[in-house]
Amino acid sequence: MKVDLKNLNQEGLIEFVESLNQPTFRGRQLMAWLYKPGISRFDEMTDLAKNFRKILNERAYISAFDNISTEHSQDGTVKMGFELSDGYMVEAVLIPEEDRNTLCVSSQVGCAMQCSFCLTGTMGFIRNLSPAEIVNQVCAARDYLLAQPDKSLIGPREVTNIVFMGMGEPLNNLDNVLTSISILTEQKGLDFTGRRITVSTCGIVPRMHELGEKSSVNLAVSLHAINDATRNTLMPINRKYPLDVLLEACRTYPMPKRRRIMFEYILLDGINDSLEEAEELARRLRNIPCKINLLAYNESDGLPYKSPTREKLIAFQDVLRKHHYSVFIRTSRGADIAAACGQLASKNDKVSITTQQKDVSQ
Repeated sequence: MKVDLKNLNQEGLIEFVESLNQPTFRGRQLMAWLYKPGISRFDEMTDLAKNFRKILNERAYISAFDNISTEHSQDGTVKMGFELSDGYMVEAVLIPEEDRNTLCVSSQVGCAMQCSFCLTGTMGFIRNLSPAEIVNQVCAARDYLLAQPDKSLIGPREVTNIVFMGMGEPLNNLDNVLTSISILTEQKGLDFTGRRITVSTCGIVPRMHELGEKSSVNLAVSLHAINDATRNTLMPINRKYPLDVLLEACRTYPMPKRRRIMFEYILLDGINDSLEEAEELARRLRNIPCKINLLAYNESDGLPYKSPTREKLIAFQDVLRKHHYSVFIRTSRGADIAAACGQLASKNDKVSITTQQKDVSQ
Protein backbone atom coordinates (compact mmCIF):
# COMPACT_ATOMS: atom_id res chain seq x y z
CA MET A 1 0.00 0.00 0.00
CA LYS A 2 1.30 3.46 -0.89
CA VAL A 3 2.22 5.84 1.95
CA ASP A 4 0.66 9.31 2.17
CA LEU A 5 3.74 11.42 2.89
CA LYS A 6 1.65 14.17 4.49
CA ASN A 7 0.97 11.78 7.37
CA LEU A 8 4.67 11.93 8.26
CA ASN A 9 6.52 14.65 10.15
CA GLN A 10 10.23 15.33 9.55
CA GLU A 11 11.33 12.38 11.68
CA GLY A 12 8.81 10.10 9.97
CA LEU A 13 9.99 11.17 6.51
CA ILE A 14 13.59 10.39 7.44
CA GLU A 15 12.57 6.93 8.66
CA PHE A 16 10.61 6.40 5.45
CA VAL A 17 13.47 7.27 3.09
CA GLU A 18 15.88 5.17 5.14
CA SER A 19 13.49 2.23 4.70
CA LEU A 20 13.97 2.77 0.95
CA ASN A 21 17.77 2.60 1.41
CA GLN A 22 18.07 6.32 0.76
CA PRO A 23 20.31 8.76 2.67
CA THR A 24 18.83 10.71 5.59
CA PHE A 25 19.02 14.08 3.85
CA ARG A 26 16.40 12.91 1.33
CA GLY A 27 13.79 13.10 4.11
CA ARG A 28 14.63 16.75 4.72
CA GLN A 29 14.49 17.42 0.98
CA LEU A 30 11.02 15.87 0.84
CA MET A 31 9.73 18.00 3.72
CA ALA A 32 10.95 21.13 1.93
CA TRP A 33 8.99 20.18 -1.21
CA LEU A 34 5.76 18.73 0.18
CA TYR A 35 4.37 22.02 1.49
CA LYS A 36 5.40 24.38 -1.29
CA PRO A 37 2.31 25.89 -2.96
CA GLY A 38 1.62 24.33 -6.34
CA ILE A 39 3.71 21.19 -5.83
CA SER A 40 1.57 18.11 -6.35
CA ARG A 41 3.82 15.56 -8.11
CA PHE A 42 7.18 14.00 -7.32
CA ASP A 43 8.36 14.86 -10.83
CA GLU A 44 8.19 18.54 -9.84
CA MET A 45 10.77 18.00 -7.07
CA THR A 46 13.67 18.91 -9.32
CA ASP A 47 16.58 18.39 -6.93
CA LEU A 48 15.63 14.76 -6.24
CA ALA A 49 17.43 12.11 -8.27
CA LYS A 50 15.30 10.65 -11.08
CA ASN A 51 15.62 7.10 -9.74
CA PHE A 52 14.47 8.29 -6.30
CA ARG A 53 11.46 10.03 -7.84
CA LYS A 54 10.64 6.78 -9.62
CA ILE A 55 10.74 4.91 -6.31
CA LEU A 56 8.53 7.55 -4.68
CA ASN A 57 5.92 7.22 -7.43
CA GLU A 58 5.83 3.49 -6.75
CA ARG A 59 5.78 3.63 -2.94
CA ALA A 60 4.18 6.93 -1.90
CA TYR A 61 1.74 9.68 -2.78
CA ILE A 62 0.96 13.30 -1.89
CA SER A 63 -2.63 13.87 -0.78
CA ALA A 64 -4.60 17.10 -1.20
CA PHE A 65 -8.22 18.19 -1.07
CA ASP A 66 -9.78 18.82 -4.44
CA ASN A 67 -12.91 20.77 -5.50
CA ILE A 68 -13.43 22.29 -2.07
CA SER A 69 -16.86 23.68 -1.26
CA THR A 70 -16.99 27.21 0.16
CA GLU A 71 -19.72 29.26 1.79
CA HIS A 72 -19.20 32.99 2.29
CA SER A 73 -20.57 34.98 5.21
CA GLN A 74 -21.55 38.63 4.99
CA ASP A 75 -18.77 39.37 7.51
CA GLY A 76 -16.08 37.78 5.28
CA THR A 77 -15.88 34.44 7.06
CA VAL A 78 -15.45 31.45 4.73
CA LYS A 79 -16.64 27.95 5.64
CA MET A 80 -14.75 25.28 3.74
CA GLY A 81 -16.15 21.78 3.28
CA PHE A 82 -13.96 18.75 2.57
CA GLU A 83 -15.04 15.24 1.65
CA LEU A 84 -12.58 12.63 2.89
CA SER A 85 -11.50 9.59 0.90
CA ASP A 86 -14.15 7.45 2.65
CA GLY A 87 -16.94 9.92 1.86
CA TYR A 88 -17.23 11.55 5.28
CA MET A 89 -17.30 15.34 5.54
CA VAL A 90 -15.41 17.80 7.71
CA GLU A 91 -15.42 21.58 7.80
CA ALA A 92 -12.90 24.31 8.54
CA VAL A 93 -13.58 28.03 8.96
CA LEU A 94 -11.38 30.86 7.71
CA ILE A 95 -11.86 34.06 9.73
CA PRO A 96 -10.19 37.09 8.11
CA GLU A 97 -9.29 40.30 9.91
CA GLU A 98 -7.20 43.25 8.76
CA ASP A 99 -4.00 41.99 10.37
CA ARG A 100 -4.53 38.22 10.40
CA ASN A 101 -6.31 35.22 8.98
CA THR A 102 -7.35 32.66 11.58
CA LEU A 103 -8.19 29.14 10.43
CA CYS A 104 -10.38 26.99 12.67
CA VAL A 105 -9.58 23.36 11.83
CA SER A 106 -11.30 20.08 12.65
CA SER A 107 -9.57 17.12 14.30
CA GLN A 108 -12.32 14.48 14.12
CA VAL A 109 -15.35 13.56 12.06
CA GLY A 110 -18.11 14.32 14.54
CA CYS A 111 -17.49 14.42 18.29
CA ALA A 112 -18.06 12.08 21.22
CA MET A 113 -18.33 14.79 23.88
CA GLN A 114 -22.08 15.43 23.51
CA CYS A 115 -21.96 19.01 24.82
CA SER A 116 -25.63 19.93 24.92
CA PHE A 117 -25.22 23.37 23.30
CA CYS A 118 -23.10 22.21 20.35
CA LEU A 119 -24.44 20.99 17.01
CA THR A 120 -21.31 18.97 16.27
CA GLY A 121 -22.06 16.89 19.35
CA THR A 122 -25.39 15.82 17.83
CA MET A 123 -23.48 13.99 15.07
CA GLY A 124 -21.83 11.57 17.48
CA PHE A 125 -18.27 10.39 16.97
CA ILE A 126 -17.39 8.81 13.62
CA ARG A 127 -13.60 8.71 13.44
CA ASN A 128 -10.34 10.56 14.02
CA LEU A 129 -8.70 12.60 11.27
CA SER A 130 -5.22 11.61 10.14
CA PRO A 131 -2.35 14.13 10.31
CA ALA A 132 -2.66 14.58 6.54
CA GLU A 133 -6.40 15.32 6.80
CA ILE A 134 -5.66 17.98 9.43
CA VAL A 135 -2.70 19.56 7.62
CA ASN A 136 -4.49 19.55 4.26
CA GLN A 137 -7.17 21.83 5.73
CA VAL A 138 -4.40 24.39 6.29
CA CYS A 139 -2.94 23.82 2.83
CA ALA A 140 -6.37 24.27 1.25
CA ALA A 141 -6.97 27.55 3.09
CA ARG A 142 -3.49 28.77 2.13
CA ASP A 143 -4.11 27.96 -1.54
CA TYR A 144 -7.55 29.59 -1.39
CA LEU A 145 -6.01 32.84 -0.12
CA LEU A 146 -3.23 32.75 -2.71
CA ALA A 147 -5.85 32.49 -5.47
CA GLN A 148 -7.95 35.48 -4.37
CA PRO A 149 -7.76 38.83 -6.19
CA ASP A 150 -6.27 41.65 -4.13
CA LYS A 151 -9.52 43.59 -3.92
CA SER A 152 -11.35 40.70 -2.26
CA LEU A 153 -8.86 40.22 0.58
CA ILE A 154 -9.71 41.47 4.07
CA GLY A 155 -6.51 40.35 5.72
CA PRO A 156 -3.08 39.21 4.52
CA ARG A 157 -2.56 36.66 1.76
CA GLU A 158 -1.70 33.85 4.16
CA VAL A 159 -3.04 31.90 7.10
CA THR A 160 -1.44 33.47 10.16
CA ASN A 161 -3.16 31.69 13.06
CA ILE A 162 -4.53 28.17 13.53
CA VAL A 163 -7.04 27.11 16.18
CA PHE A 164 -8.06 23.49 16.80
CA MET A 165 -11.63 24.49 17.59
CA GLY A 166 -13.55 22.92 14.72
CA MET A 167 -15.26 19.55 14.72
CA GLY A 168 -14.07 17.09 17.36
CA GLU A 169 -12.14 17.02 20.64
CA PRO A 170 -8.44 17.41 19.73
CA LEU A 171 -7.09 15.68 22.83
CA ASN A 172 -9.08 12.55 21.97
CA ASN A 173 -6.95 12.43 18.79
CA LEU A 174 -3.78 13.68 20.42
CA ASP A 175 -1.21 11.53 18.60
CA ASN A 176 -2.40 12.69 15.18
CA VAL A 177 -2.83 16.27 16.40
CA LEU A 178 0.76 16.30 17.71
CA THR A 179 2.06 14.95 14.40
CA SER A 180 0.14 17.63 12.51
CA ILE A 181 1.53 20.31 14.86
CA SER A 182 5.03 19.00 14.20
CA ILE A 183 4.45 19.44 10.45
CA LEU A 184 2.84 22.85 10.89
CA THR A 185 5.74 24.16 13.00
CA GLU A 186 8.58 22.54 11.04
CA GLN A 187 10.55 25.28 9.26
CA LYS A 188 10.74 23.16 6.11
CA GLY A 189 7.05 22.35 6.50
CA LEU A 190 4.45 25.09 6.96
CA ASP A 191 6.68 27.15 9.28
CA PHE A 192 4.17 28.31 11.91
CA THR A 193 5.34 29.29 15.36
CA GLY A 194 3.70 27.52 18.28
CA ARG A 195 2.54 30.89 19.57
CA ARG A 196 0.24 31.11 16.53
CA ILE A 197 -1.43 27.74 17.15
CA THR A 198 -4.07 27.08 19.81
CA VAL A 199 -5.48 23.69 20.80
CA SER A 200 -8.83 23.70 22.57
CA THR A 201 -10.13 21.01 24.91
CA CYS A 202 -13.32 20.50 26.87
CA GLY A 203 -11.21 18.99 29.64
CA ILE A 204 -9.55 15.66 28.78
CA VAL A 205 -7.36 15.95 31.85
CA PRO A 206 -5.00 12.96 31.34
CA ARG A 207 -3.87 14.26 27.93
CA MET A 208 -3.48 17.93 28.81
CA HIS A 209 -0.05 17.52 30.41
CA GLU A 210 1.14 15.50 27.41
CA LEU A 211 0.12 18.30 25.03
CA GLY A 212 2.13 20.81 27.08
CA GLU A 213 5.17 18.55 27.33
CA LYS A 214 5.27 17.65 23.63
CA SER A 215 4.38 20.96 21.96
CA SER A 216 4.77 24.71 22.36
CA VAL A 217 1.23 25.61 21.27
CA ASN A 218 -1.32 27.58 23.27
CA LEU A 219 -3.98 25.81 25.34
CA ALA A 220 -7.62 26.86 25.39
CA VAL A 221 -10.03 25.24 27.85
CA SER A 222 -13.77 25.25 27.12
CA LEU A 223 -15.17 25.93 30.59
CA HIS A 224 -18.72 27.30 30.10
CA ALA A 225 -19.83 26.79 33.72
CA ILE A 226 -18.33 27.27 37.16
CA ASN A 227 -20.20 24.71 39.22
CA ASP A 228 -20.34 20.96 38.66
CA ALA A 229 -24.13 20.74 38.56
CA THR A 230 -24.41 23.13 35.60
CA ARG A 231 -21.33 21.82 33.83
CA ASN A 232 -22.53 18.22 34.18
CA THR A 233 -25.65 19.21 32.25
CA LEU A 234 -23.85 21.21 29.59
CA MET A 235 -20.73 19.07 29.22
CA PRO A 236 -20.99 15.39 30.20
CA ILE A 237 -17.17 15.11 30.33
CA ASN A 238 -17.41 16.99 33.64
CA ARG A 239 -18.82 13.88 35.29
CA LYS A 240 -15.51 12.13 34.59
CA TYR A 241 -13.19 15.09 35.18
CA PRO A 242 -15.03 17.56 37.46
CA LEU A 243 -14.07 21.19 37.83
CA ASP A 244 -11.68 20.75 40.76
CA VAL A 245 -9.73 18.14 38.78
CA LEU A 246 -9.76 20.19 35.58
CA LEU A 247 -8.66 23.42 37.24
CA GLU A 248 -5.86 21.66 39.12
CA ALA A 249 -4.62 20.31 35.79
CA CYS A 250 -4.64 23.90 34.51
CA ARG A 251 -2.61 25.09 37.52
CA THR A 252 0.07 22.48 36.85
CA TYR A 253 -0.02 22.72 33.04
CA PRO A 254 3.53 22.98 31.61
CA MET A 255 3.90 26.05 29.43
CA PRO A 256 6.57 28.65 28.63
CA LYS A 257 6.95 31.71 30.82
CA ARG A 258 4.62 34.59 30.05
CA ARG A 259 2.14 32.23 28.38
CA ARG A 260 -1.41 32.01 29.67
CA ILE A 261 -4.21 29.51 29.34
CA MET A 262 -7.25 30.80 27.48
CA PHE A 263 -10.55 29.95 29.17
CA GLU A 264 -13.50 29.93 26.78
CA TYR A 265 -16.87 30.73 28.35
CA ILE A 266 -20.06 30.73 26.27
CA LEU A 267 -22.88 32.59 28.02
CA LEU A 268 -26.29 30.94 27.83
CA ASP A 269 -29.23 33.08 28.86
CA GLY A 270 -30.43 32.17 32.35
CA ILE A 271 -28.08 29.16 32.58
CA ASN A 272 -24.57 30.38 33.39
CA ASP A 273 -24.62 34.17 32.99
CA SER A 274 -25.44 35.56 36.45
CA LEU A 275 -23.18 38.04 38.20
CA GLU A 276 -22.82 35.55 41.06
CA GLU A 277 -21.37 33.05 38.61
CA ALA A 278 -18.99 35.72 37.32
CA GLU A 279 -17.76 36.25 40.89
CA GLU A 280 -17.33 32.50 41.38
CA LEU A 281 -15.45 32.24 38.08
CA ALA A 282 -13.07 34.96 39.26
CA ARG A 283 -12.50 33.12 42.54
CA ARG A 284 -11.89 29.70 41.03
CA LEU A 285 -9.44 30.86 38.38
CA ARG A 286 -7.24 32.55 40.97
CA ASN A 287 -3.56 31.59 40.67
CA ILE A 288 -3.96 30.23 37.15
CA PRO A 289 -2.08 32.34 34.55
CA CYS A 290 -4.96 32.96 32.18
CA LYS A 291 -7.10 35.18 30.05
CA ILE A 292 -10.81 34.75 29.45
CA ASN A 293 -12.80 34.77 26.23
CA LEU A 294 -16.51 35.45 26.62
CA LEU A 295 -18.88 34.58 23.80
CA ALA A 296 -22.62 34.99 23.56
CA TYR A 297 -24.23 31.71 22.55
CA ASN A 298 -24.82 31.21 18.83
CA GLU A 299 -28.42 30.03 18.63
CA SER A 300 -29.04 26.89 16.56
CA ASP A 301 -32.25 25.28 15.39
CA GLY A 302 -33.12 22.24 17.46
CA LEU A 303 -31.18 23.31 20.55
CA PRO A 304 -33.03 24.93 23.48
CA TYR A 305 -30.57 27.63 24.53
CA LYS A 306 -30.81 31.39 24.01
CA SER A 307 -28.21 34.11 23.77
CA PRO A 308 -28.04 36.65 26.64
CA THR A 309 -28.44 40.35 26.06
CA ARG A 310 -25.43 42.48 25.27
CA GLU A 311 -25.93 44.21 28.63
CA LYS A 312 -25.61 40.88 30.48
CA LEU A 313 -22.47 40.04 28.55
CA ILE A 314 -20.82 43.35 29.42
CA ALA A 315 -21.88 43.12 33.07
CA PHE A 316 -20.32 39.64 33.30
CA GLN A 317 -17.11 41.02 31.77
CA ASP A 318 -17.06 43.96 34.21
CA VAL A 319 -17.13 41.63 37.22
CA LEU A 320 -14.12 39.72 35.92
CA ARG A 321 -12.22 42.90 35.06
CA LYS A 322 -12.84 44.15 38.57
CA HIS A 323 -10.81 41.15 39.71
CA HIS A 324 -8.01 42.14 37.29
CA TYR A 325 -8.47 39.44 34.67
CA SER A 326 -7.82 40.03 30.98
CA VAL A 327 -11.27 39.46 29.53
CA PHE A 328 -12.28 39.68 25.90
CA ILE A 329 -15.72 39.51 24.34
CA ARG A 330 -15.30 37.44 21.22
CA THR A 331 -17.38 38.63 18.30
CA SER A 332 -19.27 35.79 16.68
CA ARG A 333 -18.30 35.34 13.04
CA GLY A 334 -20.02 33.40 10.28
CA ALA A 335 -23.34 32.72 12.04
CA ASP A 336 -25.30 33.38 8.83
CA ILE A 337 -23.61 30.37 7.17
CA ALA A 338 -23.62 28.16 10.31
CA ALA A 339 -19.86 28.63 10.70
CA ALA A 340 -19.85 30.15 14.18
CA CYS A 341 -18.67 28.42 17.34
CA GLY A 342 -20.71 25.26 17.99
CA GLN A 343 -22.48 25.32 14.62
CA LEU A 344 -20.32 22.97 12.55
CA ALA A 345 -22.28 19.81 11.78
CA SER A 346 -21.80 18.12 8.45
CA LYS A 347 -24.52 15.77 7.20
CA ASN A 348 -22.28 12.76 6.82
CA ASP A 349 -25.18 10.50 5.92
CA LYS A 350 -25.82 12.52 2.76
CA VAL A 351 -22.70 13.83 1.11
CA SER A 352 -23.88 16.55 -1.24
CA ILE A 353 -20.65 17.90 -2.68
CA THR A 354 -17.97 16.10 -4.64
CA THR A 355 -14.77 17.04 -2.82
CA GLN A 356 -12.16 14.42 -2.07
CA GLN A 357 -8.71 14.10 -0.62
CA LYS A 358 -6.98 12.57 -3.60
CA ASP A 359 -3.60 11.23 -4.60
CA VAL A 360 -2.42 14.06 -6.84
CA SER A 361 1.20 13.02 -7.04
CA GLN A 362 0.94 10.92 -10.19
